[in-house]
Amino acid sequence: MMTILKSLLRGVPLQPYFRCIVRQCHSAQEVRVRFAPSPTGFLHLGGLRTALYNYLFAKVHQGKFIMRIEDTDQSRIVQGATERLLQDLQWAGLTPDESPLTSSSHGPYIQSQRLEIYHREVKKLLDNGSAYYCFCTERRLELLRKEALRVRQVPKYDNRCRHLTPGQIAEKLAAKDTFCIRFKLKEFHEAFRDMVYGDLSYNVALNEGDPVIVKSDGFPTYHFANVVDDHLMEITHVLRGVEWQVSTTKHLLLYRAFGWTPPVFGHLPLIMNADGSKLSKRQGDIQMDYYRKQGILPTALINYIIQAGGGFAINPSDRLRIYQLGDLVQKFDITRVNSHSSRLNPDNLAELNRLEVQNHVSDPQKCDLLVGELRRMIQEAYPNHRLDLSDEHIQTVLKWASNRLTSLNELVEGKLAFLWIVPQLKASELTPQILDELIEKLESENFTRDNLQSLLKDFSSKNNLTFSNFMGSLRALLSGLKEGPGVAEMMEILGKKNTIQRILVLRKKP
Repeated sequence: MMTILKSLLRGVPLQPYFRCIVRQCHSAQEVRVRFAPSPTGFLHLGGLRTALYNYLFAKVHQGKFIMRIEDTDQSRIVQGATERLLQDLQWAGLTPDESPLTSSSHGPYIQSQRLEIYHREVKKLLDNGSAYYCFCTERRLELLRKEALRVRQVPKYDNRCRHLTPGQIAEKLAAKDTFCIRFKLKEFHEAFRDMVYGDLSYNVALNEGDPVIVKSDGFPTYHFANVVDDHLMEITHVLRGVEWQVSTTKHLLLYRAFGWTPPVFGHLPLIMNADGSKLSKRQGDIQMDYYRKQGILPTALINYIIQAGGGFAINPSDRLRIYQLGDLVQKFDITRVNSHSSRLNPDNLAELNRLEVQNHVSDPQKCDLLVGELRRMIQEAYPNHRLDLSDEHIQTVLKWASNRLTSLNELVEGKLAFLWIVPQLKASELTPQILDELIEKLESENFTRDNLQSLLKDFSSKNNLTFSNFMGSLRALLSGLKEGPGVAEMMEILGKKNTIQRILVLRKKP
C-alpha cells in the first residue's frame, strides 16, 4: 500500500499495480466468472457488455465463463425470457462453459431450482446470530416509510425484530405468524479494492436498515442468493454494472458472516445513449432482437459495444476496424476499463456492420452463414411470394452489395425486393423474336452496368424501339416495378443467369 501511495505522490500510473493485484488474486485457483441476468426481459446492450467482459476475462486467464439465471423475484419473470437470453448469448458467440443447458456439480444454474440450498445456508446465519426472524407486517413497514418521508428522511427498517427474545420468536413461529428473515448489518469501515475504481468504502449500516434475505414466500432476495451462489459456484471475480457497487459492502458483510472468502469485485461504468441519457430496457432499440432484425451481425455489435468504456489495448483514434473475439481476448485488459460513463456513437455501428459484411462475404464459411441468415430474413419478409433464393444468387447479390451495404435489411426492403421476388409476368410488347435476339446478345456480354447500358441502347436503336418504352418493358419483366433502379443496374445485380432466366420465362409464356 505504501508503494501505491508513494507512486500517487510521484504521479506514477497505477495500472501496473492493479494488474499485479489481479494476477495475484487468480494465480492460486482457476478463474471463474459469471453472467447472471434476471429473466425479466431480453438481453440488451448493457447486459451484452457485461457478458462480453466476463467472457473475455475468463478467456484471458484460461478460466470458466458461467451463466446463471437469477429468478428469485417470481412476480417479474417474463415467459420465455430464459430461453431467449441463452439464445442471444449463443448468437453473440459468447457460449458459456456452464449454464442451465449443462450439468455440473456447481448447478443447478437457475435460482428457483436452488431453494433447498438457500434454506440450508440461511439456517447457518440464524444459528450464528447473524440473521433473525422478522414478523413485521406490510402495514407497519408502510407506516415507517410514510413517517420517514414526512420528516424528510430516507426510509429504512428500524430493526425492531432484531431485539425479539427466543421465547417471543418461538411463540410467533408456533402461532404460524408470517415472517421473513433479515440480516444484521454491522458497521463496515474498511475499503475494498475494485478492479476498475480502486479502493472504495461505504458504511451501509449508516444508510440502511437490516435487509430481508429470505422473503415470506420462502424465496431468497437477490443479495443473499447472489452471495451464496457465487461462493458455492466458486466464483473468483465478479464483473458487474456500477449500479451494484453500493451493494458490495452488504455482500462483503454476508461473506464475513458465513466465514467465506469473497471474490474480487470489478464494476463496469455505465454506457449511455448518444444524447447522454441512460440506456433503458424500455428502449426497443437496445435489445439484441432489434439489432438482429435490422440485419446487424453479432461481431459488428460487439465491436460497437467496445467503442464505449475502454478495456482494450486499442488506440481510440485509430480508424474503425473489426476485431474478432479471438483478437479481443488478446487485447482485453480489465485495468484499461474507464471509471466514467461513455456514450455510444450510432454512426459507428453502420460502418462496423459494413466491414463485418465484407468479412463474411470474403470468407467461404462465413459467407454460407450470411446466405442462410439473409434467406431467413427474406422468407420472413415475403412469406406469400415466389422467391428466387438459390445459394448462388444470394452470394452474387452479397458480393455486388458488400462495399455499400450497412445492413442486411437494405437487401430485403423497398425497391431491392425484386432481387428475390419473381414477378408475376403479364403480356409484353416485346415479341418472342426480340426476346430471342436480346438473350443471344446478353449471353455473350460482360455483365457490368456500363456495358449493359451501351448494349441496351444499341439494341433498341437497331430494332427501332423507343428506348424509354424498351426500358419500361424490361423493368417490368425483371422486377414487376414501374420505377426503381436503372435496368442495367438491375441486370448487374441479378447477374447473367437470373436475368436471362427471367426473360426466358416471358419468352415461353403463351
